[in-house]
Amino acid sequence: MSEHEPHEVRIHIDRKPYMSPRMTTHAALYTLGHVATGYELFREVRGDHEDEPIPNGPGEIRLTEDQHFYSAQVTLNPGV
Repeated sequence: MSEHEPHEVRIHIDRKPYMSPRMTTHAALYTLGHVATGYELFREVRGDHEDEPIPNGPGEIRLTEDQHFYSAQVTLNPGV
């Protein structure tokens, strides 16, 4: 990280803006975005690529300004 890069960046989780440290953990994103139990977080990816799952755990992630994340239910039970 250069000395001119801000320490915090604005990101979006489920369409809500949040300020987060540029370097953070996966678990911290779940906490920041109030991701409910039974939901998984995904980072939106541009172009013709699959969105990236962000597992809830100690993994580190480097964020960039205005990245978008969304949560989705892990298990769907249609007809239940």
